Amino acid sequence: MDMDIGELVNKYGFPIIAAGGMGYFIYFIWMWTTTEVSPVLADANKTLIGLIDRVRRLDNDLIRLNQKLKMTVILKQKADYSKADVKKFDADMEKSSVKRRD
Repeated sequence: MDMDIGELVNKYGFPIIAAGGMGYFIYFIWMWTTTEVSPVLADANKTLIGLIDRVRRLDNDLIRLNQKLKMTVILKQKADYSKADVKKFDADMEKSSVKRRD
Protein backbone atom coordinates (compact mmCIF):
# COMPACT_ATOMS: atom_id res chain seq x y z
CA MET A 1 0.00 0.00 0.00
CA ASP A 2 3.07 2.26 0.01
CA MET A 3 2.76 4.07 -3.36
CA ASP A 4 4.60 7.15 -4.44
CA ILE A 5 3.04 10.00 -6.43
CA GLY A 6 4.37 8.70 -9.74
CA GLU A 7 2.64 5.36 -9.32
CA LEU A 8 -0.62 7.06 -8.28
CA VAL A 9 -0.52 9.32 -11.34
CA ASN A 10 0.22 6.31 -13.54
CA LYS A 11 -2.65 4.31 -12.02
CA TYR A 12 -5.39 7.01 -11.69
CA GLY A 13 -4.25 9.83 -14.00
CA PHE A 14 -3.04 13.33 -13.26
CA PRO A 15 -6.47 15.08 -13.16
CA ILE A 16 -7.79 12.72 -10.47
CA ILE A 17 -4.67 13.08 -8.30
CA ALA A 18 -4.65 16.89 -8.80
CA ALA A 19 -8.34 17.08 -7.82
CA GLY A 20 -7.66 15.01 -4.69
CA GLY A 21 -4.69 17.22 -3.77
CA MET A 22 -6.75 20.36 -4.33
CA GLY A 23 -9.56 18.94 -2.20
CA TYR A 24 -7.14 18.27 0.65
CA PHE A 25 -5.64 21.75 0.29
CA ILE A 26 -9.08 23.37 0.43
CA TYR A 27 -10.00 21.24 3.48
CA PHE A 28 -6.74 22.18 5.22
CA ILE A 29 -7.21 25.92 4.56
CA TRP A 30 -10.87 25.74 5.66
CA MET A 31 -9.97 24.04 8.96
CA TRP A 32 -7.09 26.45 9.60
CA THR A 33 -9.34 29.46 8.93
CA THR A 34 -12.16 28.28 11.17
CA THR A 35 -9.93 27.20 14.07
CA GLU A 36 -7.16 29.81 13.99
CA VAL A 37 -8.28 32.94 12.15
CA SER A 38 -11.99 33.26 13.04
CA PRO A 39 -11.47 33.55 16.84
CA VAL A 40 -8.75 36.15 16.34
CA LEU A 41 -10.96 38.17 14.00
CA ALA A 42 -13.83 38.04 16.48
CA ASP A 43 -11.56 39.32 19.23
CA ALA A 44 -10.19 42.06 16.96
CA ASN A 45 -13.75 43.06 16.06
CA LYS A 46 -14.65 43.49 19.74
CA THR A 47 -11.51 45.58 20.29
CA LEU A 48 -12.30 47.74 17.26
CA ILE A 49 -15.84 48.41 18.49
CA GLY A 50 -14.43 49.42 21.89
CA LEU A 51 -11.95 51.79 20.26
CA ILE A 52 -14.65 53.37 18.10
CA ASP A 53 -16.77 53.98 21.21
CA ARG A 54 -13.82 55.59 22.98
CA VAL A 55 -13.12 57.86 19.99
CA ARG A 56 -16.77 58.93 19.92
CA ARG A 57 -16.66 59.73 23.64
CA LEU A 58 -13.48 61.75 23.17
CA ASP A 59 -15.03 63.60 20.24
CA ASN A 60 -18.08 64.46 22.33
CA ASP A 61 -15.82 65.62 25.17
CA LEU A 62 -13.84 67.82 22.78
CA ILE A 63 -17.04 69.35 21.41
CA ARG A 64 -18.25 70.10 24.95
CA LEU A 65 -14.91 71.59 25.95
CA ASN A 66 -14.81 73.71 22.80
CA GLN A 67 -18.31 75.06 23.54
CA LYS A 68 -17.31 75.87 27.13
CA LEU A 69 -14.21 77.66 25.88
CA LYS A 70 -16.23 79.71 23.39
CA MET A 71 -18.74 80.60 26.09
CA THR A 72 -15.95 81.61 28.46
CA VAL A 73 -14.44 83.89 25.82
CA ILE A 74 -17.83 85.46 25.09
CA LEU A 75 -18.56 86.01 28.78
CA LYS A 76 -15.13 87.57 29.27
CA GLN A 77 -15.68 89.89 26.31
CA LYS A 78 -19.13 90.79 27.60
CA ALA A 79 -17.68 91.60 31.02
CA ASP A 80 -15.12 93.89 29.37
CA TYR A 81 -17.88 96.01 27.88
CA SER A 82 -19.71 98.36 30.16
CA LYS A 83 -23.45 98.02 30.55
CA ALA A 84 -24.01 101.02 28.31
CA ASP A 85 -22.17 99.32 25.44
CA VAL A 86 -24.50 96.31 25.12
CA LYS A 87 -25.55 97.29 21.58
CA LYS A 88 -21.88 97.71 20.58
CA PHE A 89 -21.13 94.27 22.07
CA ASP A 90 -23.95 92.66 20.08
CA ALA A 91 -22.72 94.32 16.88
CA ASP A 92 -19.13 93.18 17.52
CA MET A 93 -20.31 89.62 18.20
CA GLU A 94 -22.27 89.66 14.94
CA LYS A 95 -19.17 90.78 13.01
CA SER A 96 -16.90 88.21 14.68
CA SER A 97 -19.29 85.33 14.09
CA VAL A 98 -19.51 86.20 10.39
CA LYS A 99 -15.72 86.16 10.10
CA ARG A 100 -15.37 82.83 11.93
CA ARG A 101 -17.82 80.93 9.70
CA ASP A 102 -15.33 80.78 6.81
